[in-house]
Amino acid sequence: MLLSGCTGQSVLEDSRVTVATSGSFFSLNDHSGYGNTPANRAIAQTVNSSFAYYNDESELVLDESFGRMEVISNDPFRVHYELAQDAVWSDGVAVDASDLLLAWVANSGALNTPDFDDDAYVDPATGEYTKEFPDGVVHFDGAITSGLQYANEIPELGDDGRSLTLTYDHYFIDWQLVLDVGVPAHVVAGRALSIDEPDAAKQALVDAVESADEEDLAAIAGVWNSAYNFAEAPAQDSDLLVSNGPYVISNLVPGDEVTLTANPRYRGEKQPTYETVVVRTIADPLAQVQALEEGDVDVISPQLSADVAATLDRLDGITIANTVNGSYEHLDLTFGASPNGVFTDPRIRSAFLMTVPRDELVEQTIGDLTSEPVRRDSQLFLPGAPGYSGAVEQNGSEEYARPDIEGARELLAEAGVSAPTVCLLYDPSNPRRLLEFQLIRDSAAEAGFRVTDCSSPDWLGLLGTASYDAALFAWDYSNLSVTAVRSIFGTGEKGNLNGYSNETVDELILQLSVTPEDDEQLELRIRLDEALFADAYGVPLYQYPATVAFDDSVTGIAPAPLAAGVLWNVWDWAPADAAD
Repeated sequence: MLLSGCTGQSVLEDSRVTVATSGSFFSLNDHSGYGNTPANRAIAQTVNSSFAYYNDESELVLDESFGRMEVISNDPFRVHYELAQDAVWSDGVAVDASDLLLAWVANSGALNTPDFDDDAYVDPATGEYTKEFPDGVVHFDGAITSGLQYANEIPELGDDGRSLTLTYDHYFIDWQLVLDVGVPAHVVAGRALSIDEPDAAKQALVDAVESADEEDLAAIAGVWNSAYNFAEAPAQDSDLLVSNGPYVISNLVPGDEVTLTANPRYRGEKQPTYETVVVRTIADPLAQVQALEEGDVDVISPQLSADVAATLDRLDGITIANTVNGSYEHLDLTFGASPNGVFTDPRIRSAFLMTVPRDELVEQTIGDLTSEPVRRDSQLFLPGAPGYSGAVEQNGSEEYARPDIEGARELLAEAGVSAPTVCLLYDPSNPRRLLEFQLIRDSAAEAGFRVTDCSSPDWLGLLGTASYDAALFAWDYSNLSVTAVRSIFGTGEKGNLNGYSNETVDELILQLSVTPEDDEQLELRIRLDEALFADAYGVPLYQYPATVAFDDSVTGIAPAPLAAGVLWNVWDWAPADAAD
């Protein structure tokens, strides 16, 4: 094998690896509401660099070869972001302060038109914008609840042209996670404002932000929101494929295949070895296994089933890595309006949770998929992660570890009810959820509960409505931020789908967000976990098992629970027979 000498990298000339994934890539802007899917994040994080990312130990890794973040003031809380001198887009244009400024304006919502409701402009079937906004409306569909909403002041650009400083309303623990460059400013502004020269386009974006020019910002937001959504294949030399990471997209067949090629202009620490990475969409898990067996692909990460596990075990020359991912199944109870209003009384909540046959449920749904089914006993901690064992010891989850039918009957009698009805929402097309419903229904009936089937094909759209008393679904975590915790458990937050509100929980979340010390963070999370179980919020059921299988000719693969797919460290992959 010959080492390519033209890139300054250790790329092996003509080396190639093919990966099969279940989700389709369709947007390179994974920070937009429409583009934020695991499949899109997996590709975007392969072709673009960031200040920080999670590794296979769920540890946050800072990539200072791309840029540095530094707190320069605690009161007011100010953070300085500086890009590396050799950070460059694949078209040769420098990554600079204008790119950071675009990321800020798109994901802070600071310059969005107040009170504008975009619902009428969204295709309900896809979530994509299909109608033009009214003239003068500025609306970036960014991640405006991730933390940048606390930085409402126009950023201060550095004299070096490669940095900016954000002033936040207050200190918050997730400050290292909130600002990513994303898509290039010179391309977005150039397309929006019909400017061909990159530096002129960058300056136009800076001027538009600093002057809050509604007309220009509206045009820029339109491109940022929609231009990177690929219903059709862009030209191979399209400026929409410009990126700044270890790889670039060199070919795209929407819904089918993405070809990544080592980026010759990349100078960061994520130096790739494979020259070409082909990512194929194969939705059927067994079809992925067959493609691996026949040598059509080298790496797969199929959804596990008994058939998949059994078939993989029969293959030779294959390495199988079993792990868990960031998703976990859970049962939530509704605290707000619901068909039967059954869970306003904490005694009835506790009684219902005491009937859930968690061990039986885990064994019958995922027990045949892995030798060690992972029942989850914490609302906040990932099984096996630091703090999990300590949290489980004191959070009160033991009360719901196994069915206590007699205890449930006593609580119902104390509450003055004998046959409460619980309308349970779930996805009827998912066999596991159907089985979960049946097991919960039958066990709860022994204590007197009548659990009715409120499943719906539109279960996802019904979450957060008053159409059910309890729900079975999964949360998918991509980070360990306090922002994510607040979104689900905080009063009135976007991800709070069951109307939960508890002043103690809100106060603990607030303390979490402003406490930098690791040991105090851990103690606060354990206290919060305990408070949620004491309130009979619901019960976590199990962590989703995951597997990656790959041909023994490929090395360096390391499944990571919080990563957006197996590609998270593709730059570490190499052929087994590669020269040292």
